[in-house]
Amino acid sequence: MARLLAIDFGKKRCGIAVTDNLQIVANGLTTVATASLNDFIAGYLAKESVERIVVGLPTTMRGQESESMRYIRPGIERLRKVTGDIPIEFFDERFTSVLAHRAMIDGGMRKMARRDKAIVDEISATIILNDYIASRQVRSTL
Repeated sequence: MARLLAIDFGKKRCGIAVTDNLQIVANGLTTVATASLNDFIAGYLAKESVERIVVGLPTTMRGQESESMRYIRPGIERLRKVTGDIPIEFFDERFTSVLAHRAMIDGGMRKMARRDKAIVDEISATIILNDYIASRQVRSTL
């Protein structure tokens, strides 16, 4: 089985998370500058087998796509040139930043460290991927 990879796509940087080979649990991998995302993903795919890439879908409280999609869609289209036939799927990312901050507080992270937006992005990508895994498990039991 290959890994799942998640991207919390941002204007300046992207949080990256991956699963283990059995796709049981997601862990934060890193944060990369958005301008370097394609090079990073190409390098990662050269070393690891990835079944699917999950990208956080920013939505409003009403479930509509947020303004962020106007820079995310072109970024994903550029990414498709690097990923070949690996499917890229959007998955709802509502509240992931809030949950990431809560996880940092609950984990005892100091206030100065919690201000590091790169850490927030990586944790957000991990939350997106864990939620995606959980949604697949629910769908398979229905």
